[in-house]
Amino acid sequence: MRIEWWILLSVYVVTTGILFFIPKNKIRLAAVAFLFKQVITFLVGLLVVELGLIEYPIRSFASINRTSFDYEFYFFPVMCAVFNVWYPNHRSPLIQLVYYIVFSTVLTIGEVILENYTELIHYIHWDWYISWITIFISFFIVRRFCIWFFSKAGN
Repeated sequence: MRIEWWILLSVYVVTTGILFFIPKNKIRLAAVAFLFKQVITFLVGLLVVELGLIEYPIRSFASINRTSFDYEFYFFPVMCAVFNVWYPNHRSPLIQLVYYIVFSTVLTIGEVILENYTELIHYIHWDWYISWITIFISFFIVRRFCIWFFSKAGN
């Protein structure tokens, strides 16, 4: 079995394990963030692949979808759920900005490592800073949606 498939399997195990650390009182928040992130990644992921900006040479469900099902529909939404569950609500705006920056940077570094050393992702007309910006913006959009959603639910 190729190293890429072992990486995918490992990430599934670790990501699923992370889900068990979500507090019970925040499961609804995690679910909303997860599902809304899937909406965003479905639309943007398909657009990016169809425009030929990124390709995923090795991926699950290759005959069905040219995006990375694993990344777009599982890993990235789980990370967004984690981001929202442990978001520093009552901290200063500077700490909140640093939280966005750290999450965006860690995910981008992981993606760049995968792009450089595996066949899981290949940048065609893309660069690391575009990934960083899109990750940051998508986390911001999901965070705003969750705030809006739960403020409406409380009324």
